Amino acid sequence: MRHLKSFNHLGRTSSHRKAMLANMATSLILHKRITTTTAKAKALRTYVEPLITKSKDDSTHSRRVVFSYLKDKEAVAELFREISPKISERPGGYTRILKTGHRMGDNADMCIVELVDYNEAMLGGGETGKTKSTRRRRSLKKKEEGAAAEVKAPKTPKAAKAVKTEKTEETAEKSEGTEGDSVAEE
Repeated sequence: MRHLKSFNHLGRTSSHRKAMLANMATSLILHKRITTTTAKAKALRTYVEPLITKSKDDSTHSRRVVFSYLKDKEAVAELFREISPKISERPGGYTRILKTGHRMGDNADMCIVELVDYNEAMLGGGETGKTKSTRRRRSLKKKEEGAAAEVKAPKTPKAAKAVKTEKTEETAEKSEGTEGDSVAEE
């Protein structure tokens, strides 16, 4: 029976669970986003959010307390140097859990755990999608240009030859006209 047992044991011993949560918290702090199962994500949220709150007070004591949980110098430095100034105004709720579906092998519920202030897509920082396409019809000017292009482009081979001869005659006349003009100017 689970009388007053308020957290998920995740099917692990106490030492294994603490080590796993410390590793997951370190990965979350360093990479800002990790993919895991929903049960582990909920356990991770209760583990990492008090540490992030502790990082708001940058003192030697709070650094040592956080280090006793994470056991990684780089993660502690990242937490106090990069993350804590960014979340200083936020009163809580530093992580977000986004469900992604089920894992192929065992059908476990999967999700993405991320730090709220570091998601560029939701903050509007990065345009990663396609631009919005409009469904308006082409303007009259474009329609006229398209119709003129269809008239110029012949559809049969005989018409194509006729158009070519007309173009060569026009260019010949233009070149003769420019030569005559230059002679008349002299």
